[in-house]
Amino acid sequence: MDSCEKVTVVGGGLAGSECALQLAARGVPVRLFEQRPAHCSPAHHTDGLAELVCSNSLKSMRRDSAAGLLKEELSRMGSKLLACAREAAVPAGGALAVDREDFSRRVGELVAASPLIEVVREEVTGVPAGRCVIAAGPLCSDALAGALRELVGSSSLSFFDAAAPIVDAESIDRSVVFSQSRYEEQGAGDYLNCPMDKAEYEAFIGELLGAERVVAKDFEQSDLFCACQPVEEVARTGLDAARYGAMKPVGLTDPRSGRRPWAVVQLRPENSEGTAYNLVGFQTNLTWPEQRRVFRMIPGLENAEFFRYGVMHRNSFVDSPRCLDRTFAVPGTTVRLAGQITGTEGYTEAIASGLLAALNTFADLRGLAPVELPRTGAFGSLVSYATSPETSPYQPMHVNFGIVPPLGGPRLKKRERYAAYADRALADLAAYLEQRRDLFGE
Repeated sequence: MDSCEKVTVVGGGLAGSECALQLAARGVPVRLFEQRPAHCSPAHHTDGLAELVCSNSLKSMRRDSAAGLLKEELSRMGSKLLACAREAAVPAGGALAVDREDFSRRVGELVAASPLIEVVREEVTGVPAGRCVIAAGPLCSDALAGALRELVGSSSLSFFDAAAPIVDAESIDRSVVFSQSRYEEQGAGDYLNCPMDKAEYEAFIGELLGAERVVAKDFEQSDLFCACQPVEEVARTGLDAARYGAMKPVGLTDPRSGRRPWAVVQLRPENSEGTAYNLVGFQTNLTWPEQRRVFRMIPGLENAEFFRYGVMHRNSFVDSPRCLDRTFAVPGTTVRLAGQITGTEGYTEAIASGLLAALNTFADLRGLAPVELPRTGAFGSLVSYATSPETSPYQPMHVNFGIVPPLGGPRLKKRERYAAYADRALADLAAYLEQRRDLFGE
């Protein structure tokens, strides 16, 4: 195939932007379609490329965590967006969180600087002719979703997803709210903490459960993606469920009492200036007036001003193990999917899928062998999970050590086991990258 054939990439989110940049870096011209600002999804707020629509956190940086290991693997594979994320980072303890606007701006500047990427601002309503990557995300238009269903020969699956509110830092009562990351000294942490005693917590949960919702139904677990369950749905499973989840007080000390609170709502900075804070784990389906009423019951947020209220929307994904091959291509076509529409759920996972789509598309163009990442890695195990016919039923999946092949030898404690997973994964990846200089260069 002609290595200069132009590739169409549909969607300027995380996967699409990474894909376009990787192809252009290898000399492949790209036409990148983004429907915003003319057509905007319910979750987007800007027309910027690679906009983060839910949280601003890309999760842990620890190499002995699955999320951190994936970042290390992507870094070694030359991810463009991960580099942008590091440059746009804001304080978040051991996590990689970013200033959303700065991150999007950096990605947009990289795309604009590439002479091989043409950005087209219009909606794509059908599968483009020729070689293409569909990275339209889980909120692609009804028309494109219908075209994809027809192409893959299988109905899309779907689940409800949610985003958390963001509050104005100036409206937070700092006489109540204290700064501390878990297990760190008071005043030294990157998170703000709103402490609750038992009575405050139980009153809050009572109002949370009785508040008016946008989608007025009691959700079954199969309806909801577990990592983004609305806080009220978590509370519905039991009185103490929230304080064993997002509101757990473990590792925190209220400086006013010198004791651990009964429950805590944590706030994470949204930008480098620290002018906006995200309510961690507070994805919600409540109406906006109810969010204002109920969330102002949180100590320290009585006068909170909301820059953005939480939202809930339906996300869709294809049954990848039965619709796609191991390169995420639709068999018998020149169409490849990437991003959350494949069911690889999460920001870093979306970036990874965009990189993988670019590598496999480039391999197709050059007549090279497809990418076969070691299954021992975070990236390779996720790809294997998403493309194996044995994965049934298929549900959206974050990268995690539960899908990594087990270690041999004696059983190790969890932290030692995770460190061993990381050591094995990075050694195997280094060997693979050495073998595939045709894809990764010198």
